[in-house]
Amino acid sequence: MSSEIPASKKQKLDTKVIGTHNGTFHCDEALAVYMLRQTATYKDANLKRSRDPAVLDTCDIVVDVGGIYDEAKQRFDHHQRGFTEVFGNGFNTKLSSAGLVYKHFGKEIIASRTQLSIDDPKVHTLWLKLYEGFIESIDAIDNGISQYDTDVKPRYKIRTDLSSRVGSVNPAWNESVDPVHVDALFEKASAMTGVDFSDKLRGYANSWLPARDIVVESVKKSKAEVDPTGRIIVLSQFAPWKEHLFELEAEQGTTGTSLYVLYEDDTAHDWRISAVPVSLDRFGDRKSLPEAWRGVRDQELSKISGIDGCIFVHASGFTGGNKTYGGALAMAKAALEI
Repeated sequence: MSSEIPASKKQKLDTKVIGTHNGTFHCDEALAVYMLRQTATYKDANLKRSRDPAVLDTCDIVVDVGGIYDEAKQRFDHHQRGFTEVFGNGFNTKLSSAGLVYKHFGKEIIASRTQLSIDDPKVHTLWLKLYEGFIESIDAIDNGISQYDTDVKPRYKIRTDLSSRVGSVNPAWNESVDPVHVDALFEKASAMTGVDFSDKLRGYANSWLPARDIVVESVKKSKAEVDPTGRIIVLSQFAPWKEHLFELEAEQGTTGTSLYVLYEDDTAHDWRISAVPVSLDRFGDRKSLPEAWRGVRDQELSKISGIDGCIFVHASGFTGGNKTYGGALAMAKAALEI
């Protein structure tokens, strides 16, 4: 008689178990569980929801409960007295269970999704960006950290953020609370967080990161071939550039240097010149196009500027156009001197 364990039963015995608390659930542990299931170690892991230490001790990893943060023991709670862990890398928001799991497992997940080596610099860049653009707000909301240092009453409430949407999946106060049903609702909420997480990562990897690459290379080439001072940047092709330019300047210690960005319009095939804004969240430019050009078009603009092929300059001076690259570059160089 064979004593060998059947493959199906052996697989079941080898299945990892994630532990978290039972009862009302929140976005942070729902997302933490989702992210863990995207790792090689906890892929397809089972889930136990309990506050009983004896039950949690049977789990391979525990999140958002237990009062312990210890990577070696695979325990990731943030509620205990004295917990002050933050993501670092310039981020100072106290972590929730989502942030803890992302801090330790995020690069693995990103590398797997993007098919890049975990040591690839792009993985590190995406790891930081996804924290800034997605995870940090979940950490802050779960820890009760206000977005602004102000007591001003908001004009309206936002209840469509992911944390609010997860909260709405919980049973209503006057519903019967069957633990099996609540566990099923938790799985629904965890899957919901996974959709948003995946969409954000996909957008950053497939759109945001390629745009950054274009800006980085364009800045380097422009300084070598167009304007050594870095005041005029020519994009090799159009891409969303403002955020990347600001971040690149901060990294290189050149904040405020770039004044104009040139790029070819993909539809009209003429060239645009855009003044670099003062900041990403304020109106106003570092150096708007000359006042005498604003609101003027075509031949009249060419006559005033002394540059052939002019198409327009916006009335506020933040952008303009020319029929050729040479004309747009001439506009930028002239604007620098006015």
